[in-house]
Amino acid sequence: MDFAAIKDELAKILSKDKLLTEELDLMYYSYDSSFFTQMEPSVPQAVVFPTSTEEVQKVVRFAYENNINIIPRGAGTGETGGCIAVNGGIVLDLSKWDEIVEIDARNMQVIVRPGVIHARLNEELSPFNLFFPPDPGSSQMCTIGGMVANNASGLRAVKYGTTEQYVLGLEVVTPTGDIIYTGGMQARCIKNVSGLNLTKLMIGSEGVLGIITQIRLRCWPKPKARGIAMAVFDQLDDAPATVLDVYKAGILPSGIEILDSSAIKAVNEFKPEINLPNCEAILLFEVDGNPPSVDYEGRQIKEIADRRARSVEWATDPQRMAQLWEGRSVTASAASRVRADGTRVFAGEDVSVPLSKVADTLRAIRALGEKYGIQVVNYGHIGDGNVHTAPVINPEIPAEVERVMKLVDEIHHLAIAMQGSTTGEHGVGVVRRPYAKQEHGQAVEYMQKTKAAFDPKGIMNPGKLF
Repeated sequence: MDFAAIKDELAKILSKDKLLTEELDLMYYSYDSSFFTQMEPSVPQAVVFPTSTEEVQKVVRFAYENNINIIPRGAGTGETGGCIAVNGGIVLDLSKWDEIVEIDARNMQVIVRPGVIHARLNEELSPFNLFFPPDPGSSQMCTIGGMVANNASGLRAVKYGTTEQYVLGLEVVTPTGDIIYTGGMQARCIKNVSGLNLTKLMIGSEGVLGIITQIRLRCWPKPKARGIAMAVFDQLDDAPATVLDVYKAGILPSGIEILDSSAIKAVNEFKPEINLPNCEAILLFEVDGNPPSVDYEGRQIKEIADRRARSVEWATDPQRMAQLWEGRSVTASAASRVRADGTRVFAGEDVSVPLSKVADTLRAIRALGEKYGIQVVNYGHIGDGNVHTAPVINPEIPAEVERVMKLVDEIHHLAIAMQGSTTGEHGVGVVRRPYAKQEHGQAVEYMQKTKAAFDPKGIMNPGKLF
């Protein structure tokens, strides 16, 4: 079907304010935050803004009948090209569908539409003394639908796990235009082992199996107290060893973050007033819960870290905690400023490795940066082995672009060689699909068979995952 016909048919389904077909508007949707889309933007044929399940269903049925690709999109903050129309098609922008349908405080759950922003959800839950624990770090921008589609995690995953631990049920429009309910059509229970677990299948599927139109989430009581410990290490290996000692002591912090020497240098150049200690690594332990337990665990962490660290500080005062945490909070921004003529590129940025191999992985990434003559800023969620790598280049220089692509390719292979994964939380999208066979082997064939069962025409977010 040609462009004009697609435009005419969509205009019959949706009102004028829910449809974009002008060239300039479509160009905006040819990108996400990934370096891949900067190099290879892909323009869709149309963008629609459905705000009801019925509207989504009508668009999908039209697309299915005419073999037109459908690409779900949230806030566009993804870093792997996951919401881009790499083979053309209709982008369904769900970011405006931001209704909180119901806060069911008695059953500690909430029902939302996919466009609800993470930070806003927690603001709305706060008066009920509840919260949605996963914190992807882009809380002010990312949507709950995007978090579910990518099984987002982030800063609190050590204690609270990933998004999948909180999804109780979904409403999904399938590629054929059917509407299915996972987790039970009328269910409000927290435990449910009835039938095949289609909820888990949809979580992290990156929109290749269907469009998530409603989400039922489990919520947790808000912790009453919080504390932060900062430990400074002169030896890189002492940082993961200390994390392991904390675990062995039976302590599970809500988050454990690491900044290696490259990140420390970047932060101090970006905001000198933060004045992080010059060292090989800094660990930040966040503890939350009831006040007595937070105080006890904080003192225990300080005692354990003191065995290896140059210095350790424990704080529960909100102002001091904010000061200790500031270095970590600005790291991503600081990475982009380590070169006056450079910028950070999102390409191989969230590999995941076993805790025992974090130090070796960081050293290997440093060596790869030196090999290709590219500065790489390293930091991440060391508590679950999620390492963020931020290469900094001048994208206007073709030779640097070529070198950075070789660098990130080696980083992905390194992660697998370290018994890890090419992605810990940002997803596969287009960027990491070349590594699917190496990482998953024959299981990829069964992923493809599952995709074909849901999407016989292959129209739902094609070109992603594998």
